[in-house]
Amino acid sequence: MKTHPYPRVPRADRRHARRLAGLRAVITGGSSGVGRALAVELARRGCRCVATARRAERLAELARSPLSPSAVPIIPFAGDITSADFRERLLEECGSRLGGLDIVVAAAGGGAIGTFRGGDPATLRSVMELDFFAPAELVRSALPMLGASPDPAVVLVGSILGLHPLPLHAEYCAAKAALAALAGSLRAEVSPEGIDVLLASLGPTRSEFWDHLVTGTRPAWSAAEPLPAETAAAAIVEALVRRRPEVLPGWPAKGFALAARLCPRLIDAAVARRRRRES
Repeated sequence: MKTHPYPRVPRADRRHARRLAGLRAVITGGSSGVGRALAVELARRGCRCVATARRAERLAELARSPLSPSAVPIIPFAGDITSADFRERLLEECGSRLGGLDIVVAAAGGGAIGTFRGGDPATLRSVMELDFFAPAELVRSALPMLGASPDPAVVLVGSILGLHPLPLHAEYCAAKAALAALAGSLRAEVSPEGIDVLLASLGPTRSEFWDHLVTGTRPAWSAAEPLPAETAAAAIVEALVRRRPEVLPGWPAKGFALAARLCPRLIDAAVARRRRRES
């Protein structure tokens, strides 16, 4: 990637809440679900946003959507975030259109359903590329730009299944667990430089996740009531403003995370019982 002459500027006082108005953000997965809702919420709060996803028509629709009177127009930039070439062009677009970057939001993701034994290397690679390697490498490439920001932050959209795995989701759980580990390690590295790292671990959330699985279909026993994407996005942005290291949008996610920490075997037993009952 070409280097940009982004000079370092004085950093914001991290003892105070982050002011989003005027900050520059890139959001992956911006065509639907939480990614789209995050782009809308950040734009509504005055961020200058570049939203990216594979589906150009969805991004164009997002850019045309009427937002609040105070919202800043969203810039669409379509492409495949798993491509190193596209990630380079995406950051160049942010440099060209925004003049730099303050916030990287990695919200693109996908999954696969089925037994790990019955899966194949292509499925594992596909899920890991989208859910872990792509966000990890995007953040790595964006760090020089974030280093020149007055108030930089990284937002990694993970899952409660990265905290405790469930059967038939092996590839997805592995990718989200890796993302959670990356968030913790990266935070320890870059926090002294003034870069915040926020991990958002989502529970069941309204999205097109089940419509675009790499393989398989939604299990009958996986039928929790989803949280609206807009509610999850609002919680994530509020955590970003308050400089939290982690956020669990919705009480189901909070309850699952607590059970994963205190009594993980109860989760396993409950899932096994439900699978037996519905098999």
